[in-house]
Amino acid sequence: MKRITRNIFTAFFGMALVLVSCETTELDLTADPNFLTPEQSSPDFLLNAVQEDFVRQFEGDADNDPNDNWASGGNTTGDGFNELGMELTRVVNMSGRNYVSVYQGSDMSDEWDNAYRTLANIRTLEPLAEASELFTHLGMANFFEAYLFVTMVDFFGDVPYSEAAIADDNFNPVADPGASIYDAALALLDQAIANFNATESALPPTDLYYGGDEDQWIKACNTLKMKIYLQRRLVDASAAASFNAIVAGGDYIDATADDFLFSWGATSASQPDNRHPRYGINYTVSGGGDYMSNWLMNLMTTSNDPRTRYYFYRQTTAVPGAEIPPDEETLNCSLEAPPQHYIDGGYTFCYLPNGYWGRDHGDADGIPPDGLLRTVYGTYPVGGKFDDDSFEAIGLVAGAAGLGISNLLTAFDIDFKIAEMALAANDEPGARTALLDGVTKSIAKVQAFAATRLGSADGSFEPDAAAVTAYIDAVGTAYDAADTAGKWDILGEQLFIASFGNGVEPYNFYRRTGAPTTLQANLEPNPDVFVRSMYYPTNSVNNNSSISQKANQQQPVFWDNNGSAPAAN
Repeated sequence: MKRITRNIFTAFFGMALVLVSCETTELDLTADPNFLTPEQSSPDFLLNAVQEDFVRQFEGDADNDPNDNWASGGNTTGDGFNELGMELTRVVNMSGRNYVSVYQGSDMSDEWDNAYRTLANIRTLEPLAEASELFTHLGMANFFEAYLFVTMVDFFGDVPYSEAAIADDNFNPVADPGASIYDAALALLDQAIANFNATESALPPTDLYYGGDEDQWIKACNTLKMKIYLQRRLVDASAAASFNAIVAGGDYIDATADDFLFSWGATSASQPDNRHPRYGINYTVSGGGDYMSNWLMNLMTTSNDPRTRYYFYRQTTAVPGAEIPPDEETLNCSLEAPPQHYIDGGYTFCYLPNGYWGRDHGDADGIPPDGLLRTVYGTYPVGGKFDDDSFEAIGLVAGAAGLGISNLLTAFDIDFKIAEMALAANDEPGARTALLDGVTKSIAKVQAFAATRLGSADGSFEPDAAAVTAYIDAVGTAYDAADTAGKWDILGEQLFIASFGNGVEPYNFYRRTGAPTTLQANLEPNPDVFVRSMYYPTNSVNNNSSISQKANQQQPVFWDNNGSAPAAN
């Protein structure tokens, strides 16, 4: 059956097939030559488009490139699910003193648009690949669709799916229940595995994730199943058994070499910009575009975390209010007293010592002239500069020039998921083992990644094996000394640290568990209730009669059955 899509503005579907080429030399001149029909599309180019647009769903865009689906570019709040999740969980700064003003329906259009354009390309690809027995193409498309729409549910809740990009006369697709989309994703992954096991007529000429290794794709499918089971464990009595069955089978991502990630080429800074998007936003002539999180930097520096110098690059030796006098122009809060709830909670306020120049959660003081002073992303994972105490201002090309990675499904994160399942089952020793495995793999991954990206940086500042061992031992000691609630906090903190660059996993964990309870509070004492799902895009609500806007952002997704939002607001 041939399924043809068209541009459905209400769900931002669309037949604008990015990177798609025509394979015929003859065109019907009575038709618009700027738009390709499915019959003129190449499965290879369609798959290329899906592969890039998939990672853009998580990372967004850095430079308003007209060749992709990110109309607002990377310099606005809301570009990519990773950024959204990191802001909400204090992994990076959230700029805005209450959640309603920061995350509005108008901020969500890029993610929504990209998801449905990607689905449209998948729907166009499928009949072409089926007709040519391109089963690996189909398996990859199945996988991307499952991952994409599981994540759409995680952020929006119920979304159009079963009626999306199927019929070209349905301008008002209904929103499917999130639980049914999760079920459909599991079925897609079974289908993907069958396709990867089938004998194809040809492999995709470009596989940006696994280079055509179908065994690794099957591991990724099983790992994504584990993620699905873990995420719905609160509402699915069989989830733990299904999760543990995959662990027992062993065919999942348990080694870093099998990680499902996207590697950014860093060969071009414009159209297309293939540097890591967070690098492109921060390594500019005017300096950093993001603020690092004071909460995360304080947690890592005070615990001697060996990943600190890889995560953060300091452009200056001192911060106003710490080693040098307060400065109203560059750091206004250095002249202010901390709010009472910060004093009561024992939170750091405004500044940290030793040049770690970031911002507190919900600091909305505007943009002072501090771009070449604030701490920015370092080597890992965006391909920036390693912090070797050089304290040089960044520029357009520095460090590894954006030769970064986007972690999606990783061995270290699966260890944290195994730890969560164990701790939820009151298996505290099992959780400890998995927790320390995750920390160990994360540190090793960071150091291996940086080994080829230090450039002219002074490698003597890298932590040695003794420092790494001491840190891992300290995590284990703290876990042993903690009560059950404290063990959840330690698991959450270590997950958040290891996930740096990926905001999806911390955001889901935080809503699912309420841990860690140690997160820095919002600067605003009453910032509204924590965001449990995003508003639908305003354009979609206005143009799709089947969708109504949520009353507020406290509507939980189907797997979040906690009675209240996480405590650290």
